[in-house]
Amino acid sequence: MQISDSHLRNTQWLAMLLACVIAPNLAVNLVSSSATLNQLAALAGWGLVLLTMGATPVNWRTGPAVWALLLLLAAAWVSYFWAGLPMSLLLSYSGLLGAALLLLMLGQGLGSGPRQAGFKALCWGLLWAGLMGAVVSVVQVFAPDWAGEVWIARSDIPGRALGNLRQPNHLASSLIWACVAAVYLAEQRALVTQRRSSAIWLLPAVLLVLVFGLVLSASRGGMAMLGVLLLWVLLDRCISRPTRLAVLMTPLMLGLGWAAMSLWSQLGEHQFSAASRLAEGASSPKRLQYLACAWELLKQHPWTGVGWGEFNFALTMTPMPGRPNSFVDHTHNLLMQILVELGWPAGLLVLGLLAAALKRAFQLGRNETAPSEALLRHAALMLVCLILLQGLLEFQLWYAYFLLPAAFAFGMALAPPSPSPESAERKPARTRPLPLLGFLMVALSVLVFFDYLRVVAITVQPPNGMSLLDRITQAQQRSIFFSHQADYAASTFLLPGPEALDAARRSAHNVSDESTLIAWANSLVVSGDADRARYVVQRLREFNLPRTREWLAECERIAPDAKVRPYQCDAPRRQYSYREMR
Repeated sequence: MQISDSHLRNTQWLAMLLACVIAPNLAVNLVSSSATLNQLAALAGWGLVLLTMGATPVNWRTGPAVWALLLLLAAAWVSYFWAGLPMSLLLSYSGLLGAALLLLMLGQGLGSGPRQAGFKALCWGLLWAGLMGAVVSVVQVFAPDWAGEVWIARSDIPGRALGNLRQPNHLASSLIWACVAAVYLAEQRALVTQRRSSAIWLLPAVLLVLVFGLVLSASRGGMAMLGVLLLWVLLDRCISRPTRLAVLMTPLMLGLGWAAMSLWSQLGEHQFSAASRLAEGASSPKRLQYLACAWELLKQHPWTGVGWGEFNFALTMTPMPGRPNSFVDHTHNLLMQILVELGWPAGLLVLGLLAAALKRAFQLGRNETAPSEALLRHAALMLVCLILLQGLLEFQLWYAYFLLPAAFAFGMALAPPSPSPESAERKPARTRPLPLLGFLMVALSVLVFFDYLRVVAITVQPPNGMSLLDRITQAQQRSIFFSHQADYAASTFLLPGPEALDAARRSAHNVSDESTLIAWANSLVVSGDADRARYVVQRLREFNLPRTREWLAECERIAPDAKVRPYQCDAPRRQYSYREMR
């Protein structure tokens, strides 16, 4: 493959590779099951993209998508003052939403030439990201001993690829995006080599690799997105017949990959995860339970919602007998997440603005007369629609490596029609300090990285021999963006008391688990609030987890009329709202 675009400088191309390729394929994690470094790589990469744009003329534009992001940004600040969202989480949400807002407005304001070059660079980045993810998938399934924690992450599910993000559905999203990118690049005649005949077989070969990676991921949602991809190429008149035929072969590729994996599984007694997952049905029962719990919360708080970023805290602290026995911080449905956290009025307003923006992007693509511009708008809109559809089952847009490319592509799909040469001369595009904004994004990512090391030091013994208590205290006091993680460590390490209680309350806004809630309850008792402690224990009982059952087992050995009973054995005198517990 080679890139033939004189308008795209090498530095800009390399910056886009960092933003789109390295971020989702970075295997190194300083703390287990954390995507922090991947998100920082995405933020730094997109900052470098802005740095390389120089004095590119840009018109900053508003519109319904911009207003939707501004409302979400405002909702985060309202949640800080009204619902007790910790400052560290507020800054994290604000940083991601602010970066997405910047890239959305940038995509809307680029002229035709920079927009074509920028979108081609984006597609190359997404394509290489998907191909690398497919290679990682093959290693994780067929040669797991080759995987480590530096270049290729280990999969803890035999027979299933997780990608370097350690999340199979995120891997599937990257692969599906790569399919869209491959289609666009094929139509731009970028998927060619020096031999003209390569154009015939190269796109099918690329799609075969990506689809096989999708089979290895065993993501049912990702496989369903192939149907959306097929629908696009069938209806889009901008796509040529050879490209359309290549994409129409993807169901056959999926079937062949499935058959090959089934045969491999039977011959070698290997596990084929996709086959077992298909037997589970089209949807996970837990996802339905998450939606049911979110719907119950929405019924209880229809006007204001529970607060942006507060779903986990509200769900944990609200009586919910039918809850799943796992702690979750997302509803696994983007629509429900917005509604339950913002309430019906604000939630419907945000969703209405996003729907209006999608409709506007569709109309712009349909009315575009220039074939190259029409194809760009269609492909950009397809990237956005695919990630939104997957967001009905997962929560990809909470991560920078999906949110930022989607915002940039959405902006390009929403860009107004290119003005005529005469009107362009009358209204020249205004330049903005894009390099300065890019420098700020890179500097912010570096700042957050070193801030993150303060929390990493809690679990990794530093060479100076500092005690664990000192490391926790230092992270709590000095960390700007991750103090809530230090609070989690403090709540479970410190002796029960006021300090541990404050740490548990703050930590619960980010994540609640068995250890946190037990420590929280014990600290409430020591602090003289035994009734709230019993309320926390009552919530723990609903999860029906092994450690909780063991902790409460002594209650069965004590007579109900005993004069001295452990506090966890009695019910609270009254019920508390989640806001009374923060």
